Amino acid sequence: MADTGGLLFNPNTYDPRQFDPGTRRRLRALIDWFEERGKARLLGDDLDAVWVSDFLDFIKRERIFATFLTPSEFGLGDDDKRWDTSRNAALSEILGFYGLAYWYAEQVTILGLGPIWQSDNIKAKERAAAQLEAGEVMAFALSEREHGADIYNTDMVLTPADGDQEGVVFRATGEKYYIGNGNVAGMVSVFSRRADVDGPEGYVWFVAESSHPAYRLIGNVVRGQMFVSSFALQDYPVREEDILCTGPEAFSAALNTVNVGKFNLCTASIGMCEHAFYEAITHANNRILYGNPVTDFPHVRASFVDAYARLVAMKLFSDRAIDYFRSASLDDRRYLLFNPVTKAKVTSEGEAVVTLLWDVMAAKGFERETYFAQVTRLIGALPRLEGTVHVNVAQILKFMPNYLFNPADYPDIETRDDPSDDTFFWAQGPARGASKVQFADWAPVYEKASSIPNVARFLEQVRALQQFVLTAAPDAEQQRDLDFMLVVGHLFTLVVYGQLILEQAQLRGIDPDVVDQIFDVQVRDFSSYAVALHGKASSTPAQQDWALAAVRKPVSSADRFDRVWQQVADYDHAYVMRP
Repeated sequence: MADTGGLLFNPNTYDPRQFDPGTRRRLRALIDWFEERGKARLLGDDLDAVWVSDFLDFIKRERIFATFLTPSEFGLGDDDKRWDTSRNAALSEILGFYGLAYWYAEQVTILGLGPIWQSDNIKAKERAAAQLEAGEVMAFALSEREHGADIYNTDMVLTPADGDQEGVVFRATGEKYYIGNGNVAGMVSVFSRRADVDGPEGYVWFVAESSHPAYRLIGNVVRGQMFVSSFALQDYPVREEDILCTGPEAFSAALNTVNVGKFNLCTASIGMCEHAFYEAITHANNRILYGNPVTDFPHVRASFVDAYARLVAMKLFSDRAIDYFRSASLDDRRYLLFNPVTKAKVTSEGEAVVTLLWDVMAAKGFERETYFAQVTRLIGALPRLEGTVHVNVAQILKFMPNYLFNPADYPDIETRDDPSDDTFFWAQGPARGASKVQFADWAPVYEKASSIPNVARFLEQVRALQQFVLTAAPDAEQQRDLDFMLVVGHLFTLVVYGQLILEQAQLRGIDPDVVDQIFDVQVRDFSSYAVALHGKASSTPAQQDWALAAVRKPVSSADRFDRVWQQVADYDHAYVMRP
């Protein structure tokens, strides 16, 4: 078997040497726990919708959430405790690889901790640290049945308690919906509004306990291992020590928590796709149809090479985004663009990867003894979990003018896998000013890699997008038409996506053939969106002319394709989960 370069996570060979010994030991123990349970148990629990209590018992024994999700300030002298985005991403990818329900328990714990770690409430932080140490999980109660994740509206109402009980300042009444871990969470961060204060000044985050008599668990709103709860509070007593933040700070805490917590959507999608990829190539490369292996068919190889290129691109972008997250400050908020790209683009690419693989797996992809069947059922959840694609692409558009035309000087960002605490996550400040964020000049990144044929071809399209904005930009009416603007947003997203892919490819020394194949995909995707813009009802003649002129054919190379295909074929039997 040829060296595949370690681009995909493989439990058999995983050795995260960039991390400290304690982190390596815990990640290895997690992998071994899943592997020892075996595939039949893993898939059976999913099919039978078994709550992940045994997993949480393991997390408690190994103190994984306590170690990975407690900022060092509240680590009580434990040097292994810190909020380290690099190792958190590795944990998230592993959990996605074995099952979305396991990832979800961690994901919503991260979200539940967001308003707590951002607050000035030391007692609440100490409670959270103690509960993590005790093996508890958390919940994030923002969404409601009527309002979804619309943080401008909430029907969870706080009424002044008027001293009806010592220490109680409010009584909380209302319902929350789509709340993960709401069945067992030790602390539930709840978004609410005061009955006696109108507007943003009335917003309040407070913590509730799921074991309290005034907390009524209504049930699980989905069918599956994940417990996505609905719960109600009725005259729930809120003490001063339960209040995390109020007013505009509470609004910002909600958005900033999503910035931190929803990033992990990308790594979950990557892990799921990796496991599905192993199953697909091992099945197809050993399946004989009409006297030949399935992978002898040209269209099958094309699907695999496209899936592989898209999956590697997902990993390269996400890994590089981590560096910007960890290096962020009030003077460098570029992460505010890269974050919605991970949530919208990477997760959507995960769907594309699985669809390509499913076209090959066909009926096999439905079979209950495959992990693939679980992935096909759940991969679409990730781009749709609260931060839906259209919301994130609309956010991405706010950054386009400064990104394309108004660069600023920044020091180079190196790979950030150092064992440090990402304290800025809890001091992001007000959640506003996206349109003022500046970026380093993107052009040198592309120009440096322009010896790669499809990078050069894609750079032509990026330059064309600049001309679109300068000469055929959407008018005021089109800017109000989200259907039209989303296409523009997707075109711009490809530019940002490509930049970080190239940066990470250079840092990792990625095979130029793989990079070329990734940008073969980028060129085709850009052309597809350009054609979509041409076909929009409101597109002007100038915009239609631009769209057709921006279409490009990738630079073809049969030799390059064959070399990348061989990398794909080398994953045959590279990983097979034991029965």
